[in-house]
Amino acid sequence: MRIEDALRLAQEADLDLVEVAPQARPPVAKLMDFGKYKYESAQKARESRRNQQLTVIKEQKLRPKIDKHDYETKRGHVIRFLEHGNKVKVTIMFRGREQSRPELGFRLLQRLADDVADLGFVEAAPKQDGRNMIMVLAPHKSQKTRPKAGAGTDTV
Repeated sequence: MRIEDALRLAQEADLDLVEVAPQARPPVAKLMDFGKYKYESAQKARESRRNQQLTVIKEQKLRPKIDKHDYETKRGHVIRFLEHGNKVKVTIMFRGREQSRPELGFRLLQRLADDVADLGFVEAAPKQDGRNMIMVLAPHKSQKTRPKAGAGTDTV
């Protein structure tokens, strides 16, 4: 159909002539209410954003020669993060000569992963990144996230 005829039809029907496929030969156009179309596409975009789950990545930093009690404390933080449904990026920072012994950091990350295996799994395996070694832990999918302290109603 010629453009002039299509425009005349659109004007008679009180609609807009919208080009839907400009790359096609010949280009494809459609008669529609453009304002209504923009509104509906905005509604769909808003709905898809509402259904999107926001992933939060928490970070926990360790050193290879960490003391037992300090390790227990850091492990407790990782457990709390996983219970709340957050991913955890565990970073081991090497200083000086510690850089020549990356197996210490690898063993520490493996130990941490084993300790929290019931709450989460290793999403990204330990890898050396300059002076740091990084591993990402993610919570299991089936696990329900616990509400934060003070949220919701408390029973007495």
